[in-house]
Amino acid sequence: MNPLRILCVVASLLAICAANPTNLHSNAVSGSLKPSNWLTPSELENTPSLDELSLQKLEQMPLEQGAQLMRKYYHIAQINNDLSPSYVPSPSNIPVYLLQKDGKKQAGNLNNLVELAQQQPNFGDEEVTVFITGLPSNTETVKKANRKLIEAYLQRNNHKQQKLQNYKYSEEQTGSRTSSEENSAELKNIKTNPTSLVIIDLGAALNDVKRFAMLNVDETGVMIGKSLVQLSNACDVPQEIIHIVAQGIAAHVAGAAGNEFTRLTGQKLRRITALDPSKILAKDPKVLSGLSRGDADFVDAIHTSVYGMGTLSRVGDIDFFPNGPSVGVPGAQNVIEATMRATRYFAESVRPGNEGNFPAVEANSLKQYENRDGFGKRALMGIATDFDLRGDYILQVNPKSPFGMRTPAMKQNQHNHGQWPQ
Repeated sequence: MNPLRILCVVASLLAICAANPTNLHSNAVSGSLKPSNWLTPSELENTPSLDELSLQKLEQMPLEQGAQLMRKYYHIAQINNDLSPSYVPSPSNIPVYLLQKDGKKQAGNLNNLVELAQQQPNFGDEEVTVFITGLPSNTETVKKANRKLIEAYLQRNNHKQQKLQNYKYSEEQTGSRTSSEENSAELKNIKTNPTSLVIIDLGAALNDVKRFAMLNVDETGVMIGKSLVQLSNACDVPQEIIHIVAQGIAAHVAGAAGNEFTRLTGQKLRRITALDPSKILAKDPKVLSGLSRGDADFVDAIHTSVYGMGTLSRVGDIDFFPNGPSVGVPGAQNVIEATMRATRYFAESVRPGNEGNFPAVEANSLKQYENRDGFGKRALMGIATDFDLRGDYILQVNPKSPFGMRTPAMKQNQHNHGQWPQ
């Protein structure tokens, strides 16, 4: 049977089980998952097949309707693990882009990533950010979110360069510094080289919902992990300056890539940031799949569609839940917009001066957060997240850009008990 059509026959399987109570009993004894735990036969009958669904259709559905549909797919996929993780894109079909400091991009595919990097002067002398997309840019929502993140890094790079130029000009005009401590402190906050941005457009290879649902995150991650090892070796890029930022299903691919990098080198990547890590529909029951803490030195996650395309599972050293675990965040009209808000939030934090826009508090629920009954620790969600913090953090966000609710600047390593975002 073609696994792509599995969702079309689930209802008939249910009918067989319903007609034979012995089968249901034996399934319960053997520990198999029962679909009746989640959905009625009529609900299953009305669930469209993966062939009939597209991102465009999901965008046209109201938020709750789309979220409910994604939950149905997830629950159905858990029935005896019948949905096989059988899709692994060819590296030649995964577009790769390297952004130069002037904003121009070099285009290729995963096969020639190293060659592209070697063409860039001083590649690897600065931090390397690897952005792995998780959805195709064939809807305006996805396209806009990705563009905002790329623009934010370009703006951050230009800002760093401008700060360096201003510093050098000031030094030429005023002469040598009289205080070595002052000189060191100022230089510490100015990075000579901006971030090198590598875009692995995995989302382009997931151009329909079937491929998204059946992606083998482990094998795809191994493939990308090997490419990162080759990049590190050929361009002399130390692992401690590699930061992977990954969307949705690509967050789990990033976890597998981090594991492969460690297996081949004995070293961990510096950081993996998961932007609304998704549910994994197709799983091998014999394999522990999915992003988890330990896949890099530091793993952080932003969850914006827990009960839609995202997952409630804690995947990082620190997990952020804007407005608490929910179907979607304020202002999101559909599940695509809800899941892409994590990218928009992170992009906002990347822009110079916005690093403190998303103060969060360690708490278990939005109610606990609103009642100021959390655990007192504060953190900044986004690029400036403190690597030393652990746990689940709640914050509130605005429905429109700017999304962050800024508070007065404070040092993250000072956990001020009793002080809450306003």
